[in-house]
Amino acid sequence: MSAAFFGSIPAMIVLSGILVGISAALLGSFLVLRGNAMLTDAISHSIVFGIIVVWLLTGHVSGPVQVLGAAMTGVLTVVLSELLARSRLVKMDAAIGLVFPALFAAGVILISMNARDVHIDVDTVLLGEIGFVWLNTVTILGTAVPVAVVTLAVVLAVNLVFVLALWKELKLATFDPGLAAALGFLPGVLHYAILTLTSVTAVAAFDAVGAILFIAFVIVPPATAYLLTRRLWLMVVLAVALSVAACVTGYFLAVRWNVSIGGMMASMTGVWFALALLFAPHRGLIAQALRWRTERLDHDCRALVAHLFTHQGTPAMPEENTLRALVSHLRWSEPRARAAVLRAHDRDLIERHEGLLILRPKGTAVVEAIFGRHDR
Repeated sequence: MSAAFFGSIPAMIVLSGILVGISAALLGSFLVLRGNAMLTDAISHSIVFGIIVVWLLTGHVSGPVQVLGAAMTGVLTVVLSELLARSRLVKMDAAIGLVFPALFAAGVILISMNARDVHIDVDTVLLGEIGFVWLNTVTILGTAVPVAVVTLAVVLAVNLVFVLALWKELKLATFDPGLAAALGFLPGVLHYAILTLTSVTAVAAFDAVGAILFIAFVIVPPATAYLLTRRLWLMVVLAVALSVAACVTGYFLAVRWNVSIGGMMASMTGVWFALALLFAPHRGLIAQALRWRTERLDHDCRALVAHLFTHQGTPAMPEENTLRALVSHLRWSEPRARAAVLRAHDRDLIERHEGLLILRPKGTAVVEAIFGRHDR
């Protein structure tokens, strides 16, 4: 990457995405672990209602009052959803699905009725256009800096201070809320604090990247990191790194292929997740398939030595203790039978002698252990 890149329009675009990605990943890691990830979807849509209400009351479409008002709408969405769920008439997922469409629809109606000539566009809120962040700038120390970058940098600083200052409390409240409450850590307050910051981040992000990309950053990198580790600190670090990587690669691929920058950044988070889903060392699909194959081979080995033990030394031994008998009597496919025999032979459980499969002392010990556990 050349030095001319830094300080340029592309740098501002990538930096905007990175700031959103890091801010979202910091909070999203705790939301994913708490099982509240999809609340971000509800918050990101319902803030449209808060934006238009604040505009109707104050006439402002940006600024601290707008951010605070829209953020409170996000918290209101969560509160109403939880109150509805506590009624026991509907479950939490249904409550969320009832509340946020209602607020979003109300916001859209208010926009269409009262703000047709004001720059509040629903498509912009949802999809954003990160490629245009450089058009609205403010001068800082003689340098024109996009307003979105300044706003997102402040939000990132607040989120980072919150997570670092309350790391122990957040960790305990996430994994053991009962113990956190007993120790006086107020897990309910921390829960709403995270959701409030999520709302603030969503409001700060929507003008630059839109709600969809914000949701992708909140959920996908932390979910990807969760496939790779169970250590909280490492999960947060990986989520942040994946967000940054998605922004950088997403920008350059979008330019190369002449497609939406925000869409490509969101797509890259999905690419990282797909790769982790396949290749994660312990929890990936390939690792699970290999583990399942190993477990099946081990099970077949135990079944094999038990079968041989049952017939060894009996008149039926010449017929039963053969590869052919495994196929015909145990109804195994020939490849499965051969794999079990090779596995047992490699483990020194059996030996071959003139076409017969004979237990070795180690194999006999395995069978005795199996029958011994069964007898107990």
